[in-house]
Amino acid sequence: MSFKHNNIMTKGLVLLSLFLGGMSSALAEYKLNFQEPVTAVGREIFDLHMLVFWICVAIGIVVFGMMIISIILHRKSRGAVASDFHESSTVEVLWTVIPFIILIAVAVPATSTLLKIEDTSNADVTIKVTGLQWKWKYEYENGVSFLSSLNSDHNKARQRNSGIDVTKIKNYLLEVDNELVIPVNKKVRFLVTSDDVIHSFWVPKFAMKKDAIPGYVNETWAMPEKTGTYRGQCAELCGKDHAFMPIVVKVVEQGEFDTWLAAKKVESDAVAAEAASDKVWSKDELMAKGADVYSGKGGVLVVTVLKVRV
Repeated sequence: MSFKHNNIMTKGLVLLSLFLGGMSSALAEYKLNFQEPVTAVGREIFDLHMLVFWICVAIGIVVFGMMIISIILHRKSRGAVASDFHESSTVEVLWTVIPFIILIAVAVPATSTLLKIEDTSNADVTIKVTGLQWKWKYEYENGVSFLSSLNSDHNKARQRNSGIDVTKIKNYLLEVDNELVIPVNKKVRFLVTSDDVIHSFWVPKFAMKKDAIPGYVNETWAMPEKTGTYRGQCAELCGKDHAFMPIVVKVVEQGEFDTWLAAKKVESDAVAAEAASDKVWSKDELMAKGADVYSGKGGVLVVTVLKVRV
C-alpha cells in the first residue's frame, strides 16, 4: 500500500514538474510590458510609464491596506464603535499636499519628454509616409518612392482554406515585400498622411505612433540606436484588410544605407525613363504594369502620361 502511494506521488511530482517546466518556457516569451525601446525618447517614455506604474502600486497598497485593516480590526463583531468626529485639518492638508507633490513629480519629466517627441527639427533624413488601403507608400528626398505590402506568402497563408499552418510561419503577418530602410544613429523625420481613410503609422520599438489623415500631414521622428529589423502595424481600424498592412523598418549603417538608396535611385530613374519614352503601350501591357505597381512588384511608383494603343 505504501509502495502504491509512493508511486502515485512520484507520478504526480513528474507531471507537476513537466507542467511547471512547460509553463516556464511559455512564460519566458510572454511579456506584459512595452517592447524594449531602441531610441532615447522611447526609453524616456518607458521610464515615465514605470514611474507612474509604481506610484499607482504604492497608492493601491496604502489605500487597500487601510481598507483591509479597518475591515478586520474595526468590525462590529469585535465590539468596535465608530468614532464621531466632524473633520481633521491634518488629514485635509495631507490629502491635498501629497497628490500635488505626486502630480509635480510626474508632470515635470512628462512635459520634457512631450517636447522632445514633437521636436522634428534638424533631421538628417526626411521620408514621406502615405497610408493606402492596405499598404504603405514611402518617398525619400532624392525621389525614390515605392510601395510596401504584406509579403505574398503571408498573404496566401491568411486566405481561408489555404491549407497552410500559419503557426510555422515566422513573423506571421509582419513581413513585407519592400522594407523601409533608414540609417542608424540618424534623426529620421516622417511626414505622415493618407490617400483614402485614416491609418496610423506605429512602430513600437521606436515608441512612435502617428495618425495618417487624408488632407493633413503629421510629423514624427525616430533616431534608432541599434541596427536591426523592427516591425509595426497600422494601429487605426481602416477597413477589411486593416490587420494585413504591416510595417517593417530595417535600420542599417550609414554606408549600407547610402548604397541601398543609390541602387533604389537607379531603379527609380530606369522606371521613370521607360515611362517617359515614346513607347506606345498596349492595354494589356498597361494592365500588367498597373498590377505590378499595385502589388508592390514594380518597386517604384511613377505617375506619368503614357501613350496608349487601344
